[in-house]
Amino acid sequence: MNYPLEPIAVIRTPFKEKFATPRQPGLTPSVHALIDFYPGFATPQAVRGLEGFSHLWLIFLFHQNWQKGWKPTVRPPRLGGNQRVGVYASRSPFRPNPVGLSPVKLLEIHVDKGNVSLQVEGADLIDGTPILDIKPYIPYGDSIPTARGGFAEETPKAVLEVEFSEVAREQLNQWQNETPGLEVMLRETFSLDPRPAYRRRTEDLQGYRVLFDRYEIHWKVVNEKLIVLRIDAVV
Repeated sequence: MNYPLEPIAVIRTPFKEKFATPRQPGLTPSVHALIDFYPGFATPQAVRGLEGFSHLWLIFLFHQNWQKGWKPTVRPPRLGGNQRVGVYASRSPFRPNPVGLSPVKLLEIHVDKGNVSLQVEGADLIDGTPILDIKPYIPYGDSIPTARGGFAEETPKAVLEVEFSEVAREQLNQWQNETPGLEVMLRETFSLDPRPAYRRRTEDLQGYRVLFDRYEIHWKVVNEKLIVLRIDAVV
C-alpha cells in the first residue's frame, strides 16, 4: 500500500550542496535558515501557540537521494568511513524511505499578509530540502538524559583551525555588509573538517571548492589548518 506524502514547506539554508553541510544538527549555531511554507499550509492559524516552544522537530525528505536505493549496511563518517554498521544504526541519507529528522532552535515566526515563515538556528539541511512536517520539541518527553549514543556518544568537536588568506580576508571585508557574519559561519562550518573520512588519514594536497550561500569557497588543508584561499561571489 502506498502512502503519498506532500511537503508542507521548503527550507532555505546557506548549504548549497551535500559537501560541507554539517552531518548533524546544532553544530553551526551561527547559521540561520528560513522555512517557507507552501500555499495551503502557510496560515497563521497553523502555527498558533508555536511561539511558546524554543525548539522544533523538522521531518524532511532526503530529496537528492530520492529513488537512489539503499543498502543494509553503511560506513558512518564517525567511524572513519572504514567500518560498517546496519543502516538502522546510522543516520545515513540512503534509507528504505529517505526521511530525516532534525531538531532546530526557533528564532522567529514571520507573518506577512497571511503567509508564514519560520527562522531557525542549527539546521543541517541542504538548501531546498522539502519539509514534510514540523512538530514542537517537548523537553520532558524528547530529552532522555540516560540515553546511550553508541559509536556517536561524544559531541563532534572542531578539528581544524581555520585561517583566511590575504585575498580571502579582503573579500570577507567586501562581502560583510551583504552577508553579515559570513566569517563566523565559515569558521564553524569548516572547522568540523568537511572532507571525506579517507582524505583525513593521508597527506592531502588537494584543493577544494564548495558553494556556500551565494559564494564559491576555495580552500585547502595544510598541517591541520584549513586555509580559505578565495571567496568568490556566484553570479
